[in-house]
Amino acid sequence: MVEQESPLKLVWKPGSHGNFSGGVGVYLSETMPGSIVQLAAWPGEEKAIIAAIRKVAGLTLPDGAGGGAPGDAKAAFGFAPGKFLVVDEKERLAEAFIKAVDISLGTVTDLSHGRTAIRIAGPKAEWVLAKFFAIDFSQTAFPVGAGRSTVHHDIFAQIQRTAPTQFDLYVFRSFARSFWTALCHASEEVGYEVR
Repeated sequence: MVEQESPLKLVWKPGSHGNFSGGVGVYLSETMPGSIVQLAAWPGEEKAIIAAIRKVAGLTLPDGAGGGAPGDAKAAFGFAPGKFLVVDEKERLAEAFIKAVDISLGTVTDLSHGRTAIRIAGPKAEWVLAKFFAIDFSQTAFPVGAGRSTVHHDIFAQIQRTAPTQFDLYVFRSFARSFWTALCHASEEVGYEVR
């Protein structure tokens, strides 16, 4: 398969940036999953889609909330009623879902080449993300494994909390560079490291 080039290439500046008087507030990175697949269940078929996610990706979604352990190369989460995002290091995961999900159950959409995956981690990750999104990022309201879909201005984002102080964001590839630049700017206040 053709090696995909990062849309962040022109704005990628590894190293430490911003105010470090209180230490590193956040770590920013791009993850490069092999597959990003969206599944949408027809009304009443949510459990069948969750079962397909368990069968194909080996992930369990408790009540659709989210699956995958911190550091896993794969994860799945519900981000809207009957809608799920599955991320895996394997390529061509959509093909496996197309075979497992009958058209009577729902739809499968391969987003692998249309999304960029950005990770923000660190003690100030919640604080930085709260600058962008009108979401309660506290762990009580947004537990590990859970996902949300929202927008920052006109940039649609799907977000999963993948660890107590870590979030993975999936944004349209065409907006990734401007979103990354804004995220770096918002992180300057707390000090950030690009890795």
